[in-house]
This record gives sequence, structure tokens and C-alpha cells, in this order.
Amino acid sequence: MLTSPTATDLSRRERQIMDVVYRLNKASVTDVLERIPDPPSYSAVRALMRILEEKGHLRHEQDGPRYLYLPMVPRESARTNALTHMVRTFFGGSNEAAVAALLDPDNHRMSDAELDRIADLIEQARVQGR
Repeated sequence: MLTSPTATDLSRRERQIMDVVYRLNKASVTDVLERIPDPPSYSAVRALMRILEEKGHLRHEQDGPRYLYLPMVPRESARTNALTHMVRTFFGGSNEAAVAALLDPDNHRMSDAELDRIADLIEQARVQGR
């Protein structure tokens, strides 16, 4: 049964698989096995990809004797959904708290160029009334 895919219904391993599929645009089980850390067995990855297909995250197409899996949700939509979930879960829904955590020099030092790009994005948001 197909359900509407969301970021919250993925396990850690499923997220790793989806990352590989997004990076490659289409991937076989072997492609995934070669690119995830501490991979489980071939049959376990195949089963997880079938589950991702049932959840509506992947679809497959036949390529000779193997299946190639493709994402069903555009990467940008998946990224936005995941970020929204993270802000709600870890920052109480506060965009300000999430940005403050990113700007905390103890967590990650940003270059002047990164800070300038962020300042430009903030200015664009102000102009657009967001």
C-alpha cells in the first residue's frame, strides 16, 4: 500500500539509502551496498529498498536482470520536509533557534563568504515579505 512519504517515516539506514539514490539519481542494490557505511547483506538492502518503494519514496525500473531505483519525491521537497521536521523536533519550531545553532562558533566555524550569503538570503526574505 502506497502512503504519502515523509521524512519522519525513515530509519537511519533508509535515510542512508535515500541519500545514495539522490546522489546517483538512480541506483541498484549493488550501488547502494558500495556507498553506505557498514552495509548489511545484499538481501537486507534489497528488502529495505522494497520497503522504501512501498512507503512511496522510491520506484523501480527494470534494467536487464536488475532493478534501478529512482526517487519519487524531488530532492528539494525531501530536503524541505526533513528540515521542517528537524526544526520542529529539535528547536521547538523556532527558525531563529535553528539559525542561532548554525551560527554558534563552537559547533561550526563559518567563512566570511558563507556569512555574506546567509545575510543576502535574509535580506531577500525581508524584501519578499517572508
